[in-house]
Amino acid sequence: MPLLPWHHRRAPPRRGRRRPLRGSVADLASCLAGCLLVAAAAVLCLSSLSSRARSRGHHEDGGSRGIVPGGSGATTPRVTIFSAPRPPPEGSPVRQELAVRSWLALPGNVSVVLLGAGPEAVALTARLGHRVTVDSAIDYAFTGTPFFHSMVARAQAAADTDICVLVDAEIVLLPEIVNALARFSKVDADWFLVSLSRNVTDFHYQLADNGSHLVQADGKEVSFKKEIPADKWASERSDRGLIVAWNNPSSILHEGVLPSFLYGRGIHNGWLAHEVLSSEMRLCFDATSLVLGLYPGSLSSMHDMTSSKNNRLPSGSWEYSVNRHLAAIYGSYCCRLPSRHFPMLHKVVKQSEDYMLSKVDELTLSNFFISKEGNAHGGDRLWKKQNISLSGYLHSYSPETTAPDLPYSLGMLLELVADKNRSVVLGVAGKSYRDMLMSWVCHLRHLRVNNFIVCALDHETYEFSILQGLPVFIDPLSPKNVSIDDCHFGTKCFQQVTKVKSRIVLEILRLGYNVLLSDVDVYWFGNPMPSLYSLGPATFGAQSDEYNETGPINLPRRLNSGFYFARSDNATIIAMEMIVKHATNSGLSEQPSFYDVLCGENGTNCISDDKCLEPNTNLTVVFLNWDLFPNGAYKGLWEKHDVRATCKELGCFIIHNNWINKRKKKLHRQMSSGLWDYDPSSRQCLQEWSDKSIFRMIGQFHLFEDTNS
Repeated sequence: MPLLPWHHRRAPPRRGRRRPLRGSVADLASCLAGCLLVAAAAVLCLSSLSSRARSRGHHEDGGSRGIVPGGSGATTPRVTIFSAPRPPPEGSPVRQELAVRSWLALPGNVSVVLLGAGPEAVALTARLGHRVTVDSAIDYAFTGTPFFHSMVARAQAAADTDICVLVDAEIVLLPEIVNALARFSKVDADWFLVSLSRNVTDFHYQLADNGSHLVQADGKEVSFKKEIPADKWASERSDRGLIVAWNNPSSILHEGVLPSFLYGRGIHNGWLAHEVLSSEMRLCFDATSLVLGLYPGSLSSMHDMTSSKNNRLPSGSWEYSVNRHLAAIYGSYCCRLPSRHFPMLHKVVKQSEDYMLSKVDELTLSNFFISKEGNAHGGDRLWKKQNISLSGYLHSYSPETTAPDLPYSLGMLLELVADKNRSVVLGVAGKSYRDMLMSWVCHLRHLRVNNFIVCALDHETYEFSILQGLPVFIDPLSPKNVSIDDCHFGTKCFQQVTKVKSRIVLEILRLGYNVLLSDVDVYWFGNPMPSLYSLGPATFGAQSDEYNETGPINLPRRLNSGFYFARSDNATIIAMEMIVKHATNSGLSEQPSFYDVLCGENGTNCISDDKCLEPNTNLTVVFLNWDLFPNGAYKGLWEKHDVRATCKELGCFIIHNNWINKRKKKLHRQMSSGLWDYDPSSRQCLQEWSDKSIFRMIGQFHLFEDTNS
């Protein structure tokens, strides 16, 4: 069956998904004629209510209250805390270590997963022992900012935990959170808990030497209940101050798609809590009255800080704009909700040692989620959701619905992503190849190749790339109305698009950077950059498009302009200028121009079976080894049962998915071969913890009929 466009799809069902819960505590208590008090709502009567709970009846506020079931017979739940440390100056290593140590000091079965490959996470793990692990298998923007939807997906994939907690890396958690979670673990239903942390501007406490509790400067154990009553602490109202937790990770959190929010850039925690509540699939516990975590300062003051790779980027305010934009076009977070009851919502209060549930109709922090003006995030301006036609990420463009632009010039992006040899990998793509672009990007990331940059051929691809965290720039001179399905080899569209690539490469060479141009249908098995750079100056390395396995590989018109390495030296720049000029005056694609200029028409400049010498510049052209850089027709590699294993035996750096017509056939060949690293339905790279089975069954349905529309 054809797949729907990604923005129309709902999250795929997971194993163990429970049916949505309906009803309310008050309804259930009324139905039972007051004989039982209900623990949490919805569909289940908790038979384990204590005699104290049975005697409580209705409280003076008119809401039905229940006691969360207790008892010591249940197994201690496994709690996993997920967080993503930030580098300085945005993050404080001292505060982060204090926070993580406080998590490890919590009672019970608690472990910590630090998401990210940065030195901050690695250093913390080295100091804090086996209960802290680092998992770098999440998606990042090119600035180094993690993606929130990838972090949540990683937590949801955790099969070795009962409860997931997602918290800012600088929030100190108190034992109260584990006590509460242990009690909630006995509720036989899917639930989601949200609570605001507290600001402590004069935080002069440290962990004891054994890490078990916080102490004052004199070593005396802190009793926060005595020192500062809970009602005197100021709640941390920023999005980063929210603590969220949920059970049963195998069950989905909410209906719909979690957008690609940038972590720590506002709104995402509040958006998630709001959508879980609106979906009515889980019991929602508002635990704001409990003091579960402390922040030593004010997170709100960190709003203007930015996570910048090597601290070379200007203000990251555009990242906050991305999150506001996504919140405006996904879910109901940004819009005024009609007056309604929330049957799944319960306020948590503590009386003596009991956690009590009170049925409520709105969140204690409702102004945090939905402002009085109907906008999100406490009055932050969000674009209205009216009259927005979505396709992919965007289809119509107006000041209110268009995603932010990147505030960086091409030169700034090159400076940011280039490696130590001032070399970059260039990918060029339009809307017809957006999914293939992302699969290409995902695999480069898996290979730790981060010196890539993307040229977008159209505004749709540019905005899509921004929301996917790519270092992207748009070519203002690229052809318009590029066809989705009819831009394959030999078409007029193909000829126009290919001529963009050589012109962009020339521009980058003139800026002083070496370029490895790689079409996005080139699958990388390893990083070829060191090998290509070693070819030396005044040398141009290109893939051969020859398919006969005997004879020269530099025959006429067999230079493939979809994969080549060009150095930023005088010989190469002059030769590229000649190629661009030749292609401009040609009615063909740019590929024949490469061969005719560099090797001469009919190969008059060939000096061996795999080399040419351009006489005006003395630029040597090397046709790259077939086994290491095979094209799509070489040895029928794409038809092998196991393409990956066969290429590994040959020692391939890459394999080009060319010599096949039509976009859908190309996508099908790559996916069915297992050389695919992107999930279009969730807009995430496939990780080790991802379910890749759908791509192994790719032949059972029509391939992404509308994936690029």
